[in-house]
Amino acid sequence: MSTAPAHPLSDAEYHRLTGDLLARVEATADRLLQDDVVDIDTHRTGGLLELAFPGGSKIVVNTQPPLHEVWLAARAGGYHYRWDGARWVDTRDGSEFFDALSRHASTQAGTPVTFAAA
Repeated sequence: MSTAPAHPLSDAEYHRLTGDLLARVEATADRLLQDDVVDIDTHRTGGLLELAFPGGSKIVVNTQPPLHEVWLAARAGGYHYRWDGARWVDTRDGSEFFDALSRHASTQAGTPVTFAAA
């Protein structure tokens, strides 16, 4: 059962929002590496962004255009997010994407890291 409220998006809006999201995640990961917070590598191919952490673990953020969703795969599991008009929220529990990414990345990096929406 989905708890994320649906907010209809045009395809153009979806692509703009997900492009911004991926760019923000990538820029934050680059800053964390540059500031020597954590050795995190990124690899982006189209709508898929892979974050690689020390020890070999990965987090994958992947756009799902047909569903207008963003998926996050971490060591702890897989999560689906929909736009609610203001933020990307988990379709199961309503949690916010950047909060969840920060939590999973901190666990996998072994040090606190923060990804923020703005």
